Amino acid sequence: MKALVLDAEARTANHHSIPRPSPAPNELLIRVLAIALNPIDPLYVSSPLAATGRTIGSDFAGTVTALGANVPPSSHLNVGVRVSGFLQGACSTNPRPGAFAEYLVVPWDLVWKIPAAVGVEEAAGVSLVALTAAQAVFYCLGLPAPFRYDREVKWAKHPDWRGFQSREMKEGELKFFVYGASTSVGLFAAQFVRLSGEVSGRTIKLFGAASTAKHELLKQEPYSYDHLVDYRDPDWSQQIRSLAGGEGMDYVYDCISEGESVERASGLLREGGRSMVVRSRAGGAWTADDLAVEPMYNAVWEGLGEDVEYQGMVLKKSVAARGFAVAFYRWLGGVLGREVKAVPVRVMPGGLERVVRDGFALLEAGGMGDREVKREEEWMRPVSGEKLVYRI
Repeated sequence: MKALVLDAEARTANHHSIPRPSPAPNELLIRVLAIALNPIDPLYVSSPLAATGRTIGSDFAGTVTALGANVPPSSHLNVGVRVSGFLQGACSTNPRPGAFAEYLVVPWDLVWKIPAAVGVEEAAGVSLVALTAAQAVFYCLGLPAPFRYDREVKWAKHPDWRGFQSREMKEGELKFFVYGASTSVGLFAAQFVRLSGEVSGRTIKLFGAASTAKHELLKQEPYSYDHLVDYRDPDWSQQIRSLAGGEGMDYVYDCISEGESVERASGLLREGGRSMVVRSRAGGAWTADDLAVEPMYNAVWEGLGEDVEYQGMVLKKSVAARGFAVAFYRWLGGVLGREVKAVPVRVMPGGLERVVRDGFALLEAGGMGDREVKREEEWMRPVSGEKLVYRI
């Protein structure tokens, strides 16, 4: 089969033929039909953590081709069923292969069934970013979820948050701020915040920072932001405080987490508020001194339920994080396309052989907001608020 394989010495990935995998007893063999790109995919090719020969890539969608002997009949994961999920690709030093291949194997309970009304291209761009947002909103920050999972939320062990209770958590209005509201993670985070408000019966005011070109989209359902500012304005944080009547935020979610964003976004917290980042201080993504509250970082890879060596850290296997991912994906397969909207996708020309040349070039071209690359093809226009998808 064909796959995109890391060349760590040359800091690129090449289109190669490799053996087709066979599923272990608890795994599925998937024929990959579409893949979606995330910024971490080119990042850890140009700055490799893994060794040469590792299949790269995270997000996939495809059809079940074979089932391991221990896949329960109650899963209804028969041959031909369309599913989506993610693998770790080359984003760690672990040897586990990634998703950018014609076939892959994956644990049967870490995929979700694609609803009939959702295309495989659309589904391919969901798994990693949706779980990232769900981990932040529900599992870490502790907002009520529209599905059941182990209620031992991660923030209970955070040194700055332990034992914290507030009137606002039980009654009254909450204020939630998202920096990078038009990113793929931000789009799902807003939807999950809105769904949490519905299931809990609480009013949650949603504040966001994003490019003005995306404000109209973000004001509409299912995001329904109450207040938006332009992240390019040097005084965007002061604007948020003014829009909030001078009050601080109960929750802050920084979906960019680079440069000064963490310090400025965390500075919006009221006393006792909680904040999340998508990139870690320990990994060198950002620095900030004298934060009133250290933000929490949660790697999406914890949902895979395996030890992960990542950015100089070792994330130990977490039964609770894996259990949350399983519960979330079971729920997601029943609501995507109805209660939850997928991120818009841009289907790119070609297949695996074009990923590095085109897709990686686009994602490496810039930071938050409009990304620019000096190419004339229509599909090489700047990326904002959408996922790049390739058919396989």
